[in-house]
Amino acid sequence: MAKDKDKTNVMRILDGKKISYESHTYDADPTLTGEQIADILGEPVEHVFKTLVTVAKSGEHYVFIVPVAEELDLKKAAKAAGEKSIDMIKQKELLPLTGYVHGGCSPIGMKKQFQTFAHVSAKQTERIYVSAGRVGAQIELASSDLAKVVRIAYADIIVSEDGNE
Repeated sequence: MAKDKDKTNVMRILDGKKISYESHTYDADPTLTGEQIADILGEPVEHVFKTLVTVAKSGEHYVFIVPVAEELDLKKAAKAAGEKSIDMIKQKELLPLTGYVHGGCSPIGMKKQFQTFAHVSAKQTERIYVSAGRVGAQIELASSDLAKVVRIAYADIIVSEDGNE
């Protein structure tokens, strides 16, 4: 557990709900890729997830949690959300919408709770890593515990290796 002054809002939320987690910090270099962060953590890329925020043609926003080495399939994402189409939000819209900066966006503790989807592999992985709410900080927790804090629907939302849907 981090010292109180080092805690992020994400950690405070988890503490408040008495959910067990481990915090991990690394050099807050915004040029690091998700794969490099997984390497720094000594974890397989399949266990480290990124949080992506999107906007649908309807104007609704959705959050998607996918393994860092994977790419969100926007068509599959739209289908999961029951929307005609979905696009990534512009980077400059992230902070005002979620309260988080690019590279430090967590599915936990956004300004508003958006409908959230996680790739099915998150449910099949015992412990996962997500951003702790700032660049250079990750939390490790049971995937079942993440679902206690964020209402998550699981779906196949990544680009398939063969490129087909």
